[in-house]
Amino acid sequence: MSDAIADLTATALLRQYRNGTLSPVEAAEAALERIRRHNGAVNAFCLVDEETTLAEARRSEQRYRTTGPMGALDGVPVAIKDVFMTRGWPNLKGSRTVDPAGPWKDDAPAVAALRRHGFVPLGKTTTPELGWKGVTDCPCHGVTGNPFDPTKTAGGSSGGSAAAVALGMGPLALGTDAGGSIRIPAGFSGIVGHKPTQGRVPIWPASPFGQLAHPGPMTWTVEDTALLMNVLTEPDARDTTLPPTRTDYVAALEGGVKDLRIAFSPDLGYVRVDPEIADAVARAVAVLEALGAHVEEDGPGFGDPREAFDLLFFGGAANALRAIPEERHAEMDPALVEAAGAVRNASMLDYLGAMNQRAALIERTSRFHQRYDLLVTPTLPIPAFAAGSEVPEGSPDPRWPSWTPFTYPFNMTGQPACSVPCGFTAAGLPIGLQIVGPRHADGLVLRAAHAYQQAAPLTGRRPGLCEG
Repeated sequence: MSDAIADLTATALLRQYRNGTLSPVEAAEAALERIRRHNGAVNAFCLVDEETTLAEARRSEQRYRTTGPMGALDGVPVAIKDVFMTRGWPNLKGSRTVDPAGPWKDDAPAVAALRRHGFVPLGKTTTPELGWKGVTDCPCHGVTGNPFDPTKTAGGSSGGSAAAVALGMGPLALGTDAGGSIRIPAGFSGIVGHKPTQGRVPIWPASPFGQLAHPGPMTWTVEDTALLMNVLTEPDARDTTLPPTRTDYVAALEGGVKDLRIAFSPDLGYVRVDPEIADAVARAVAVLEALGAHVEEDGPGFGDPREAFDLLFFGGAANALRAIPEERHAEMDPALVEAAGAVRNASMLDYLGAMNQRAALIERTSRFHQRYDLLVTPTLPIPAFAAGSEVPEGSPDPRWPSWTPFTYPFNMTGQPACSVPCGFTAAGLPIGLQIVGPRHADGLVLRAAHAYQQAAPLTGRRPGLCEG
């Protein structure tokens, strides 16, 4: 019975809470049992606090018996990436340079919104140091493995959250994405990961990666992603951006893709894609066409913005390191220190030049979306590779953006982008389909992702670990 409960989506849990066939305590216990059973294999959680989890579940159970639920997620277990401030829990960000003693008195906006809606906190999920790379390992918490094959990477930087959701350690998780850090692990780990429009989800404290950074949901289904988006997009006075008008993302799922104009770019014009992935994504695009979308093979026509992205992203990392005493850099991930050092001497004019390239990219993609409602691509050009490595074996480029060319351009543009599972390799590793929309069209992106997932669901295939 515990396994059946752990595999339920948040939407299904809420339905059973309301009709009295399941309690939040039972759901919390099922999630904790999965964590006990599988966390040793994948290292999804760096902090588990069963006492707090069960106490909040009991409070939720009591509300359902008396006053009724206090919000849209009352009683739903949620995992929190270890970069979100969470009252009462250390926010180490995968770094030995952070004092775990705190004090930890504040919630980030996403966590504060979850509390207003009665969530059950499960713990903190593993991240690379400062969330700096597309895989998940760090000096203080070790390596996070792929839920479908723990010898492979789960992706990153939200790899712990992805592994947790895939293994039923919780139906919902928080992630962040400054270069693909929600979509990369979603693609590698076989879950749904949505990077919202920049500014749509409030953020505080400000990310070291500036306007590249997007908090967002990681879930098993698109329906749950929409449910979590309804909560995360609530305004917060501490945010440095102005979130646009609120949207009911669950309601926005209806309508399908019939008559939508969809551009399919299998390679963005410059990416080499593994043949297995190319075939799976082409089949997924055929599903969208069969659902009534008008699909044309076309792309936004920009060249690889890697140089500008590296300056903006690693410049943010270098700026973050300035706040850490240099004598403590020896305790940090050496690759992070090296990558930050490579841009340390960049000038203000170099930075402004990269910002100009970002502005030109935004303009080009905005014009592109005057012709097309959506753009679809692979989420990643390769399947998951060995855990504990920043790049695949034999890569001539030592840095992670070399194998994430489909994700980071849309951090530069701030567009919404969702990764939804679309298949598996012959070795049983997940493949992701990326759906990208115009800025502020999160509802449309999720609508298309939902239509695809309803037509070609892979949600019945949990990792093999769950069967043990």
